[in-house]
Amino acid sequence: MKDYQQFLDRLTQVGNLRRLPDITQHGVYVHSQEGTMVNCSSNDYLGLAHDTTLRRDFLTWAMNQPLPLSSSSSRLLTGNSPYTEELEQLLQQSFGREAALVFNSGYHANTGILSALADKHTLIIADKLAHASIIDGLKLSNAAFRRYRHQDYIHLDNLLEKEASQYDQVIIATESIFSMDGDVTDLRQLIDLKKRYSNVLLYVDEAHAIGVRGPHGLGIAEEMNCIADIDLLVGTFGKALASMGAYVLCSKTLRDYLVNTARSLIFSTALPPFQTAWTSFVFRRLPEMQDRRNTLAAHSNILSQTLTGHGGELSTSHIIPWIVGTNEDCISVARQLRRRGFYCLPVRPPTVPQGTSRIRFSLTADIPQESLVSLAQLIQEEIHS
Repeated sequence: MKDYQQFLDRLTQVGNLRRLPDITQHGVYVHSQEGTMVNCSSNDYLGLAHDTTLRRDFLTWAMNQPLPLSSSSSRLLTGNSPYTEELEQLLQQSFGREAALVFNSGYHANTGILSALADKHTLIIADKLAHASIIDGLKLSNAAFRRYRHQDYIHLDNLLEKEASQYDQVIIATESIFSMDGDVTDLRQLIDLKKRYSNVLLYVDEAHAIGVRGPHGLGIAEEMNCIADIDLLVGTFGKALASMGAYVLCSKTLRDYLVNTARSLIFSTALPPFQTAWTSFVFRRLPEMQDRRNTLAAHSNILSQTLTGHGGELSTSHIIPWIVGTNEDCISVARQLRRRGFYCLPVRPPTVPQGTSRIRFSLTADIPQESLVSLAQLIQEEIHS
């Protein structure tokens, strides 16, 4: 029998044992036994999760709606709802795409879509730093797969030139904003590469971009004016939109295929109608939230400049790494930041490569600017100590 305790002991020895944090959130602050801290590790990028005005307006509307708190079954049984279909129509129209399909989470979307679309005649080529859910999706498929060096489009081009003709279909998979370095993919370069081949599809995960980038908050694809050129455009509702679930924008044919083959959709109880109604309520207001996006960009600029030379220069977004190095040093720095009132967490291997343990700052628009200035000063002290 496998010795599970021995495995946990090894994780403890190298500083990689994970534990569920004992915390409560109140707006932009986190409360724990360590005290009250500014939350610098949240995915609530626009600061909507605790927006009392937004919540009050939604609940006032919802009081007069027949909104069940559970869907009670899969969408293919009795769990489909007009609120979910309304959300899909809203997504389709907002992005100007042929079809949209809602999933229960980003993980459900990436694992379900890739494993459904790919078979032994498919090659998936994923960015080396693509999210674990993308990697799990390609592993669940019967497809061959390759990893191209992070944002190395010459390497990707070489792989396509060498191998694309050997397969019926090739899927290039990437994130638009990467979750660990905060850097942004040049989607136009990927589209140019894709268009050289008749059998290549482009799959882009906008989990960290939807809501916070683009003139209407529709992500990097909107910012780069290339929504129509991406075959499968995925995003989530659980970050900037302060809700739950995910979506894919694609052709009607691909949507119908996924409804019939994506196991994470077919065999999961659907999202509650109350939840999808809230998502629609928030999504409709994204174009009005440019001030929040501007504030988030200003916050990000303060921290990325402070951390230039220590990982901050990698980022062009609201996710900013402070690459410390060893697990022990990273844990020590995170502990010191928390003592000084900033809830910042260490990210260690295997989530990131060995020797690149880091503090991952995940900023939100509702952090007070004076708190960001204080954090920047504290980081400078730590760097030069």
